[in-house]
Amino acid sequence: MAWLSNVWHLGVKELRSLWHDPAMLLLMVFAFTLAIYSAATGTPETLQRAPLAVVDEDHSVLSDRLRQAFGPPYFLPPPRLAPSRVDSAMDAGLYTFVLDIPPHFQRDLLGGRRPGLQLSVDATRMLQAFAGGAYVQAIAQGEIAAFELRGPPGEPPLPPAARLVLRNRFNAALTPSWFGAVAELINNVTMLGIVLTSAALLREREHGTLEHLLSMPLSPLQIMAAKVWSMGLVVLLGTCASLLLVVHGLLGVPLPAATWVFVLGAALQMFAVTSMGIFFGTVARSMPQMGLLLIMVLLPLEMLSGASTPRESMPALVRMLMQAAPTTHFVSLSQATLFRGAGLAVVWPQLLAIAAIGAVFFAFALARLRRSLEVAA
Repeated sequence: MAWLSNVWHLGVKELRSLWHDPAMLLLMVFAFTLAIYSAATGTPETLQRAPLAVVDEDHSVLSDRLRQAFGPPYFLPPPRLAPSRVDSAMDAGLYTFVLDIPPHFQRDLLGGRRPGLQLSVDATRMLQAFAGGAYVQAIAQGEIAAFELRGPPGEPPLPPAARLVLRNRFNAALTPSWFGAVAELINNVTMLGIVLTSAALLREREHGTLEHLLSMPLSPLQIMAAKVWSMGLVVLLGTCASLLLVVHGLLGVPLPAATWVFVLGAALQMFAVTSMGIFFGTVARSMPQMGLLLIMVLLPLEMLSGASTPRESMPALVRMLMQAAPTTHFVSLSQATLFRGAGLAVVWPQLLAIAAIGAVFFAFALARLRRSLEVAA
């Protein structure tokens, strides 16, 4: 009981130190509120109101249908543009896309000569240009196919040979903010877990209170356990509050019944990343060094964990190496529970992997902390 009492009082001391650190408190509030909201709504992954103009050199029924097919929400209503004004309009940045319909396009299409359309893209607008070409191609092909299937005058159009029926599961409206909010929450959980614990250790070293702890009958395991449970608890409570108030309440992401499985996974993730924070706190000698170290650690964890980019599109070596990171398994668990409503029977391998990786990091961090305390003594 005395051992647990020491861990409890040390953890309460860490909570009081955090309460009197306005910079860390402001970081937590920002990470769990404004950062998640801005990441979910600031940069949409789908095309929205992109400027497009049409050069109609055919002046046919089909060319008019093609021009009218482009409109909100993906594109602004497209104006007609003279061929001589294409270069100047693109140079001035007035349009991201310019669709050129050549002369006799409808006649050549009906004659089986397979005419082509020219799409000019302003690639300096990277986000719109990256996805817009596929949107323009899909819309144009759909209108051309519908025009070719029209029946004789006065008769209904011919039915298509095959019909594709789309059913979107888990996110029927394909709302990009749902994915952005959850991905940002995962990234901030990892970031705060590492930052708070490493800062707590460095703060004691810079203020000289670490030497006071060494003069007490405390073991390195007690010192580390106190920092892990206190900082992990703070981040876990912030995660639950952000999930309910921001992700669900403000952004409208529905929460499944198995949300408690996500909370369990977040608790294990806290165990793993706070242990990583202790380890990095023993490597760095000051807060500026810790900041530089975090840049090298957090960016790969966030970009290669599968939250931003599907892991299937990564090289096999990267996928294999990232299996050793707890964030990879936490991303898989979070997407399965929050998006697909998966229960404990589905995600138990991820929970086990996070716990095992956290235990390894905890052991390494404890050995490193014990060695650093011996040197300081």
